Amino acid sequence: MGVKPAIGRKSNKNPPIFSHDFVIQNHADIVSCVVMLFLVGLMVQSTSPIASLFISLHHNVSGVEPTRDAPRGEPFTYEAGWKDACAVFFYSLVCIVMHAILQEYFLDKISKKFHLSKSRLSALNESGQLVVFHLVSLVWGGDAILREGFIFNISQLWDRYPDHPMSFLLKLWWVVQASYWLHTVPELYFQRIKKDEWAGRIRHAAGAFGFVALAYGFKFQRVGVCLIVLHALAEFVAHFYRLNTILRGEREDILDKFLSVVNGCVFVSVRLCSLVLGVLTFYFGMAGPAPLLLRLTALGVLVTFQVYLMYNFISEAIKQRQESRAVAQAKPKKEKKEKPKKEKVRKPPVDESDLPEVDQNTNKTLRQRQPAAAKAK
Repeated sequence: MGVKPAIGRKSNKNPPIFSHDFVIQNHADIVSCVVMLFLVGLMVQSTSPIASLFISLHHNVSGVEPTRDAPRGEPFTYEAGWKDACAVFFYSLVCIVMHAILQEYFLDKISKKFHLSKSRLSALNESGQLVVFHLVSLVWGGDAILREGFIFNISQLWDRYPDHPMSFLLKLWWVVQASYWLHTVPELYFQRIKKDEWAGRIRHAAGAFGFVALAYGFKFQRVGVCLIVLHALAEFVAHFYRLNTILRGEREDILDKFLSVVNGCVFVSVRLCSLVLGVLTFYFGMAGPAPLLLRLTALGVLVTFQVYLMYNFISEAIKQRQESRAVAQAKPKKEKKEKPKKEKVRKPPVDESDLPEVDQNTNKTLRQRQPAAAKAK
C-alpha cells in the first residue's frame, strides 16, 4: 500500500514506515491525526476533562465560567497559570499543520516558478513563513490594543499592576505567540534545514520564546503586547523587503530602493518607540507597585535587546554597502572604441591634354632639363 506524502513534501518514493524519510514526508498528516484525537476526546464525556485541558483556556478570574449556561454579554477575563503550558503544546501542533499548508500551497509554487537556488530557497521559506506570522501578530495584537483601549489611555499599561486580567482574545494571542516559536524547533527537522543553520535559528526562536514567557509570566502582558506589535511591524517590513530581494535576483528596480528606505525608517522608528515606551512604563509608570529590582531588570533587558538589534542593523547596512562598492569596482570599464582612420584616396593622374597651354609648356621644359642635369653629374 502506497504512503501518502505529507503536505508540502511530495515524493514518488514510498519510504519504509517509521523511517526518517517517512516521518518527514508525512509529518503534517501525523500531527493532524494527533490534533483530531484531542478534538474527538473533547466530545467524549470520559476524556473531555483531559482534552479541554489542552484545547480550552483556563485560569478564569471573571467569576463566571465560559459554559453554555453562562450569561451572555458578560466578558470573561483570565490570568496566567501553569495550565497554559498544555494549551501552548496543543496550539504548537496546530502551528505545524498551518506551516505545512502555507509551505505547499504558496511557497513551493513560488519557488518552482522562479527556479531559485538552494540558498535562496531556504531564505524564501524562512521569510515567507515569518512575514505571514508577523502580519497576523500585527493585525491581531493591534486589534487587541484598540479593544483594550491602551492606545487612548496609556496609563492602563501600569495602573493596578500586577492585577492585569486578560480578555479571551488577548490571552489566546499570547498562547499562539509562544506556540509559534516553540513549533519552529521541530520544523528544523521536518523541513530538512541544514545543520549549519540550526544554531542561528534556534537562538532566534529561544530568544523570542524567552521574551514571551517572561513578559507573560511576570504579568507584563499589557506593555508586552505593545512591544511585540511594534517589533512585528518592523519584522514584517524587513522580511517583505527580503522576499523582494530574493525574487528579483541581481537586477535592481525602483521598488527595491523604495522598500530599502521604508525598511530603514520603520526599523529606527520602532526601536525608538520601544525604548520610549519601556522607559515610560518600567521606570516611571511602575515606580510604586512593582519592585525596583524587577523594573530595572526588565528595562535593562529591553534596552540591551534594542541596542543589539540596532547594532546588527547598522553592521549589515555597512556590509551591504561595502559589497555593492566592491562589485561596482570589479566590473571592467567599457573601453572606448577607436574610430577607424580614414584612408587617403589618391587622386588619379591628370592628363596633360586637359591642362592649360601654359602648364603644358612648363612640364615639357622640366622634362628637358632633367636629362641635362643627370649628364652634368
